[in-house]
Amino acid sequence: MYLEAVEDAFGKDVDFSQPVKLYGQTLEGQKRYSPPQCIGTLKTKINGNPDAQRVSTSYVERQNLTMRMNMRRYTRLTNAFSKKVENLFYAVSLHFMYYNFYRIHQTLRVTPAMEAKITDHVWAIENVLDLSNA
Repeated sequence: MYLEAVEDAFGKDVDFSQPVKLYGQTLEGQKRYSPPQCIGTLKTKINGNPDAQRVSTSYVERQNLTMRMNMRRYTRLTNAFSKKVENLFYAVSLHFMYYNFYRIHQTLRVTPAMEAKITDHVWAIENVLDLSNA
């Protein structure tokens, strides 16, 4: 299941591994509000030749947090949900355009798109409008 989605997105020549966290017993009296203690991680190679030292959920967890903080649609108990999937698609697309092409990141001192050599300048709204008109 995962392999087909990864291959559809990135092709067959991708290094892909899946980390699974192993949890121990929760302490008595702390079951309701405290998560169980993580006692280890099992890293399973799915495809290619992934570097076991770099297999982590940290990047995707950070990305999910950024999305939740920047788009109210992804927080709980909110009325800013999308009634149509198409509207959700556009909201997520705008978020990623802003995050990768407009916003200069503090640690990079450039946009992620500039760091990845996809573009050589910070984009303006006119650049996005030119894309949508094309």
